[in-house]
Amino acid sequence: MAKRDYYEVLGVSRDATEDEIKKAFRKLARKYHPDVNKEDKDAAEKFKEINEAYEVLKDPEKRARYDKFGHAGVGQGGFDAGDFGGFGNFGNFGGFGSDIFEDIFDIFGGGFGRSSRRGPTRGADLRYDLEITLEEAAFGAEKDIEIFRMERCNRCNGTGAKPGTSPKTCPTCGGSGQVRKVQNLGPMQFTNVTTCGNCGGRGYIIEEACPKCHGRGQAKVSRKLKIKIPAGVDTGSQLRMSGEGEPGELGGPPGDLYVVIRVKPHKLFVRQGDDLIYEAPISFVQAALGDEIEIPTLEEKVKLKIPEGTQPGTRFRLRSKGIPHIKGYGRGDIIVRVDVVIPKNLNDKQKELLMKFASISGEDVKPASKGLFRKMKDAFGV
Repeated sequence: MAKRDYYEVLGVSRDATEDEIKKAFRKLARKYHPDVNKEDKDAAEKFKEINEAYEVLKDPEKRARYDKFGHAGVGQGGFDAGDFGGFGNFGNFGGFGSDIFEDIFDIFGGGFGRSSRRGPTRGADLRYDLEITLEEAAFGAEKDIEIFRMERCNRCNGTGAKPGTSPKTCPTCGGSGQVRKVQNLGPMQFTNVTTCGNCGGRGYIIEEACPKCHGRGQAKVSRKLKIKIPAGVDTGSQLRMSGEGEPGELGGPPGDLYVVIRVKPHKLFVRQGDDLIYEAPISFVQAALGDEIEIPTLEEKVKLKIPEGTQPGTRFRLRSKGIPHIKGYGRGDIIVRVDVVIPKNLNDKQKELLMKFASISGEDVKPASKGLFRKMKDAFGV
């Protein structure tokens, strides 16, 4: 029987792209897979023909020879089961290249002797939120924390079995943790290895579970840990404690503990990076004439000179009085913002002096309101 045209086999045009050829192959391979289309007795032959066409058309050099000389340009095409030289021998495919198996694996999700046995698994990470003061963030501290995590059950010693009993070898997989399934795909034979569903890949089953851990081999316990907080941390900083997370499975390593920092608001300072902002209230007399005032820091009070004529909102910088740099040497600054406080309740003497000051300054000030005492004096002409 004459071979059919490879483009006809895949249902694509002669100018089809590599991507179009691959999509056509995948679609047809699913349709005519012998295990999927068991009712069609010719499925295996069709599947073989599809593979043969794809093997030629997916290769630019083979495709060029085929376009020029037809089937003669690529030998006879196809493959013969006898060319395999036995199961697992990939030395001679008689025109059926080894890379085509990758496409078949992609389609059916199987494996040519692949193992999916469940191996050691790393334990889960844990998170602990820790609130500290600004002073602790600035200079570092030690904190005691309590966490709850899973650990090996002390009643069954981690076996999961009731004390006095032992786990049994899984009868389904024989202790290997794997189940092998052989599939015949036409002239080929594939072995698919999957995790045993009966034992979950452990290779053993528990007939009588430990009453404390219920067969898990792990139980939740409380642990107290000491945390060293480095100087310079801020809200959102994370401290990693290696190996203090959940335990691993099947001999896997434990996870880590991440301590997430939150710094409490401070009654005097607002933090901006490694700088601290401080609002310093002064009177308008101090602002006008100048003065020397005390400014608090995280350690002690320091003197700050206010020059005469200082305007509201003026900023002064106290060098290296802020937060230490967590990734280097030195510290941030304290930025002092001057807030000129205007008195609300002036007595008559204070008002009279201010009016004289305004007059000397050439200002024509008309107070918005008079005090009760002044109103009475004006009414009686005193």
